[in-house]
Amino acid sequence: MTTRLAGLLLALVLSSATTAADRPNILFCLADDWGWPHAAAYADETAETPAFDRIASEGVLFQRAYVSSPSCTPSRNSILTGQQFYRLDEGANLHSSLDPRHPNFMFLLRDAGYQIGHWRKVWGPGDPLALGYKKHPCGPPKSFAKFFRERDKSKPFCFWFGTADPHRPYEKGAGIKSGIDPAKIRVPDFYPDTPEIRSDLADYYFEVARWDRDVAAAMQQLEEAGELENTLIVITGDHGMPFPRCKGNLYDWGSRVPLAMRWGARIEPGQVVDDFVSLTDLAPTFLEAAGVAVPDEMTGRSLLPMVTSETQSAEQDRDFVVYGRERHTPAQAMPSMDGYPSRAIRTDRWLLIQNFEPDRWPTGVASGATHPIDKFADTDDGPTKQFFIEHQNDPQIAPFFELSFGKRPAVELYDCQADPDQVKNLASDPAHAATVAELRTKLMEYLEQTGDPRPENAPFDEYPYRAKYLETYLKEHGH
Repeated sequence: MTTRLAGLLLALVLSSATTAADRPNILFCLADDWGWPHAAAYADETAETPAFDRIASEGVLFQRAYVSSPSCTPSRNSILTGQQFYRLDEGANLHSSLDPRHPNFMFLLRDAGYQIGHWRKVWGPGDPLALGYKKHPCGPPKSFAKFFRERDKSKPFCFWFGTADPHRPYEKGAGIKSGIDPAKIRVPDFYPDTPEIRSDLADYYFEVARWDRDVAAAMQQLEEAGELENTLIVITGDHGMPFPRCKGNLYDWGSRVPLAMRWGARIEPGQVVDDFVSLTDLAPTFLEAAGVAVPDEMTGRSLLPMVTSETQSAEQDRDFVVYGRERHTPAQAMPSMDGYPSRAIRTDRWLLIQNFEPDRWPTGVASGATHPIDKFADTDDGPTKQFFIEHQNDPQIAPFFELSFGKRPAVELYDCQADPDQVKNLASDPAHAATVAELRTKLMEYLEQTGDPRPENAPFDEYPYRAKYLETYLKEHGH
């Protein structure tokens, strides 16, 4: 049975048993730069995330959720379309656009009778109208409070609830001032343990807590209106935190995200899912919940069979997940527009990364980049990055600096059980040659099956970078 036929049959079943008003509302809550494991539900002692924790305890907590790409625009494009980022042409890059020929779950729900809308950062950055969209691909902009108050109550709704938290810049010292104890913060193994870095991490946690409070307020509105139980709520982040070796990277700290889901009418509380899931699975999940056919183009698969089955036997036989990246910022030497193309396959034990252009700098050149950030432009600026730059020649700091900013080999292999922060590359160890060969074969087979233009003749470096500031910057520098 094809995916489209299955979706049509599901829609017929639902339409015969329920009215349009009985279909669930959908509240999709997406943070900006919020990575795993920064929620109390994951036993993070610093994170203050009562809203996330409630959704997890009253629904399902996903332990191993991964983005399609650890960069804002491609991650959000992949969520919207339910497809791997590399299938989206220009949409695979940061500051890009999205071709409307790729099915969009928000518009599919709209066409099925849902009222849609969004608040704050949901799509992008980039130009959503450049390739043919006439309206914003996530619906009209409006605060959730206003949308909820003014909505047509005869229709179910799907609202994309966005934020700019915990994206940089931060108010320096805000975390410690708010009462966060920097001594309790777990510093990852790829950083030196310094007061500067602990304080920077505290500022990140401060914004995570602020985001969580926003979600709590939206849930309170639903609860007070008596609509909480028939609302499918999903909360997650678009990729890892905006720190070196995190955001924009294919290690867990860049590509693994918190994910929880609640639907009181259908999902039993207290579930924990250890299987691999991708955020490309969210679009099919939302469509199935609404009784709307899932387009064949979507590479993601609905999570509902997994979380509504008593035995969870409907799990998607997924023992690995694949993700990757193309151009985040144009961070190579001016005037290059090249990105740093990579793909990764993550299994229970192993992470294998294939870097297709290892001669390029993974986070950009040390100076003279095309992007105005200039130094290591693929890493957001902040105290942690500046600490590394200022102390890169210190013998005690240099190894950490190299992990974040140095060049990387064509293949990386990490034992995620022995080395959870993925610091020790085992790819060149003869003892792991068979593992490397097996994982590379599995990765390349998946990429071929899902239509990845890599490794040859991929057009991603040729697509425009749709940021006005870059055009101005290049003109000022004679390009």
